[in-house]
Amino acid sequence: MQSGRSTTLSEVARRAGVSLTTASKAINGQPRVSSEARDRVLKAARELAYTPNRIARSLMSGRTGTVGLVVVDSNAQRFALPILLGAEEALSKIDLSMTVSDARGDRARLRRIVERFAERQVDGVLVVGDNNTRTPRVGRRLDQPVVYVYGETGSGDVVHLPDDRAGAREITEHVLRSGRTRIAVVTGPREARAVVERGRGIADALEAAGLGLVHDVLHGEWSQRSGRVLAERLLRAEPDVDAIVTGSDQIAAGVAEALRGAGLRVPEDVALTGFDNWPIFALETEPPLTTVDMNLHTLGAAAVRDLFDLIDGKPVGGGVRLHPCSVVVRESVARH
Repeated sequence: MQSGRSTTLSEVARRAGVSLTTASKAINGQPRVSSEARDRVLKAARELAYTPNRIARSLMSGRTGTVGLVVVDSNAQRFALPILLGAEEALSKIDLSMTVSDARGDRARLRRIVERFAERQVDGVLVVGDNNTRTPRVGRRLDQPVVYVYGETGSGDVVHLPDDRAGAREITEHVLRSGRTRIAVVTGPREARAVVERGRGIADALEAAGLGLVHDVLHGEWSQRSGRVLAERLLRAEPDVDAIVTGSDQIAAGVAEALRGAGLRVPEDVALTGFDNWPIFALETEPPLTTVDMNLHTLGAAAVRDLFDLIDGKPVGGGVRLHPCSVVVRESVARH
């Protein structure tokens, strides 16, 4: 017997040695549970003085056993896909299914999607935002728990983000270890959250090394063309630059074009880095890019774990959770 706080269904499942889904089905008298497993669950429930709460009763039985996932902006779809796959894998382990919708950057459409989730009584909602802009809050329209991923809301919501600052610092430190000292930055829009955070990480690494940039940070679009144009401008101003740290693999691919056009070799003359580990650019650029992987698959799975705890009635605390990025070393950086 336990006293004080209420026993959760997860504790019953653990005591019985079954999955949370099996425990829920057994408690709620659902089919497709062996008599042996059902007996173990009911015995564990009696031992732990378990009383089903509203969420536990509905989980996989009284409602849909479904989580709603909405992508706020189609421009973030490339980043949303690995998040979705990570979320789906985590959900499959607890036998929950997922309904996916795309708001296409339309606030009215987002509102309708969220209202539809509420009507369908999904057990919880994952909101995939854009790492560069503020994500609209949807929790006010839902009784169900909400977790945000890859986009912060500016409030005390549960939010999962890649640690852009730490990732940028680590890749800059890798460049410094290669012996480069004349470093420039070519990146995305000045106001973008990811640009700001990555810029801070680069500054952290340079400050620790007692160095500064050879040129003011060059801001442009998240595009190959922008990378090429900005790099051409940089090379006219600072022809002796020996490393260029960029804000994305796509920008880095454009920078590589400008370097080739100027007769400079990567990495012999200029080291070059990306960010995102987007294979179409990171692997196809010549040479392949040293870059940062945001581990978005892991991000999606972690968001699901928080969401499931909320569904199960557990307090998880609000605020931003920053997840480590990984430096992927390839041929575009070598010892100078």
